[in-house]
This record gives sequence, C-alpha cells and structure tokens, in this order.
Amino acid sequence: MNQNNSEQKDFYHGLAEEVSLFTGAWRIFRKNRLALWGLIIFMIFFIVAVCGLILTTGDSPVLDPAKVRLSEKLLGPLGPVNEEMVKPGDRPLLRLYLLGTDDLGRDVFARMMQGAWVSLTVGFVAVGIAVFIGIVMGGIAGYYGNLRINFMQALSMVAFLISMVFFVSGQRDMALNLLLAALFFMSLSMAYYFLSTKGGRSPGALRFLLFDTVSVDSLIMRFVDIMLCFPSFFLILTVVAILPASIYNIMIVIGLTSWMGTTRFVRAEFLSLREQDFVSAAKVMGISDMSIIFRHMIPNAIAPVLVSATIGIAGAILTEAGLSFLGFGVPPPHATWGNILSDGKRFIFDAPWLTYIPGLSILIVVLAFNLFGEGLREALNPKLRRK
Repeated sequence: MNQNNSEQKDFYHGLAEEVSLFTGAWRIFRKNRLALWGLIIFMIFFIVAVCGLILTTGDSPVLDPAKVRLSEKLLGPLGPVNEEMVKPGDRPLLRLYLLGTDDLGRDVFARMMQGAWVSLTVGFVAVGIAVFIGIVMGGIAGYYGNLRINFMQALSMVAFLISMVFFVSGQRDMALNLLLAALFFMSLSMAYYFLSTKGGRSPGALRFLLFDTVSVDSLIMRFVDIMLCFPSFFLILTVVAILPASIYNIMIVIGLTSWMGTTRFVRAEFLSLREQDFVSAAKVMGISDMSIIFRHMIPNAIAPVLVSATIGIAGAILTEAGLSFLGFGVPPPHATWGNILSDGKRFIFDAPWLTYIPGLSILIVVLAFNLFGEGLREALNPKLRRK
C-alpha cells in the first residue's frame, strides 16, 4: 500500500514539474505588459477575421463587401443609409455605414472584415510554408552538415528545389524541364561512382565536376546567403508581376522568400543539440536518424522557430498590404487592407477615413504581432528572462 502511495506521489510530482515549466514561462510572459497587450490584440484580430469570413461569404452574405451603391459614395463613418435610394436588400447591417463608404458606395466595414481574413490567411499560410522549408533545410544543414556531396549532386539538388517552386506556382513546363535536368545531373554522378568503384578511368573534366568538394552545410548556407543578398520585397514584386494574380501565388511567393531566418535558427539549434548526451545515447541504441530528428531534436529546437514565425506573420501581413497597395496583391473581388488603402489615397482630403482606418489597422496588428513575438522570445529563452 505504501509503495502504491509513493508511486502516485512520484507520478503527480512529475505532472507538477511539467505544469510548472509552462507556468513559469507564462508568469514571465505576463509580466511584460506590452507583450500581453500584443497577445490580446492578436486574439481580437483572430476573432474579427473569423467573423469576417462567416459574415462576408455565401450567396447572400450578412455583410456584402462588393455591393456597389453609387448614391451612397464617400459617406463618413456612422453615416445613415438613404432608405429612399437603397433597396432593402442592399442596406447595410444596422442601417448604418459604421466605417463609411468608398468612392463606389461599398461598405468599408464589410471590406475591412473581409480584408482581416485575407491578411490572417496570407500571414499564417506564408509563414507555414517558410517554417516548413526552414525546418527541413536547417535540420539537414545542422544534422547532416558534415556529409559531402559532389558538384553534380549539388546541381541536382538545386534543380530539384527550383523545379518544386515552379510546380507549385503553376509553371508545369519549366518544372518538368528542371526535374529532367536534376535527373541528368544525378545520373552523371551515379555513372562516375560506378566507374570509380570498378577501377575505370574517367576524363579529367568529369572527375573535376564530380569530385567531392562541398559539404551539405556549406551548400545550404551559401544558398541562404545568396537569397539574403536580394532585397526581399523587390524579389517578391518581380515574381508576383510574372505570375498570374492570385491569393495563392501571393502566399506561396511570400513563403518561398522568407524561410532563411528560420533555417539559420534551426541549423544553430541542431548544431548544439547533436552534441548533447541524449542524442549520442539515441544513436548508440540504434534509433534511426529520422526518429532522432523528429522525436528528440525538433521539439527541443522549436522555441526560436515559434518566435520567428510570430514575427514573420507580421512581416507577411505587411508585405501583402504593400503588394496590394501597389496593385500587385490579391486581385478583386477580394478586399484587402492594402487595396482599401490604395483606393483611399485618391481621396485623402475628401474622405480621409479611407486612408486612416486601414492604415491604423495595419499598424496596430503588425505592432501587436511584433510585441507578442518579443514577449515569447523573452519567456522561452532563459538567457533573456528578467530577474
């Protein structure tokens, strides 16, 4: 009986220790008032975005962001509807234009609600793509960094990665050509390996191209350095101008051009973790590399990734707003905060709410995500915790 009681005490003591880790991080996080306000604003933004999806979609939406009422154009916030000029089915909710109307008489409140969901979707999906690529690339560079590959294998890897980018973006012919090039480079590498193991002699130029001269870590990190050399926004602007206008292309392009920071974080964590005792013990026990990476290393390296992802969502929202402001963002009929701001710049003196409302919304949401991310960084990193 006493043994059972002691086992129960140990069990509950273990649970208490697990809870205390989360509780300690939460206590540190809530001491940061700015980060707490960032979390609150993020939750409000999430609720508003979900409500915007529900209220602005369907055959007969409660809030119709595309309804044109030319007789009601450029009305100020809280402006009443003219019931004589607007049919009952075209009247806004509460019979008030809560945030006014634009130059076509469209309800700005309905467009802002729809734009909130678009911004949230672009932010989360783009960052999800970037985090996935960053974890894969950083994990390979950190865990298999000492593995050396030859020049043709490196070319085949690069061609394969670029072919996947073109395939996802809809350029299937270009993706097929690059995939064939990757297979050609890999076949050359295999041919050289076969000749060298059989004692054959290959031409000097072929030996030079296929000699083991680069490590996986060097290849990936030099590719990261090349990507960081390009101005991200102008690179995104160029790619978006070439591809067809689509909300999916916007999310994919932003995600494919913002994974470098996550790669560096994950690589640094993996380089530190692969020398730890628990990783060495797992290798001695015969556990596979995939199991070590996904069950032991990634959970221990995910904290800086979460911080990077939180701040990255703010960057993705800001990038989408900038693209929409310039006319390269999400195409109509979708309303985004960026194109609302773009439409309002022509009426900055006659209808200033068309500029101030989306501009302040972008400012508050981006600032909230940044403050929330900084609070997470402080709570999850013991070196940055306040005493």
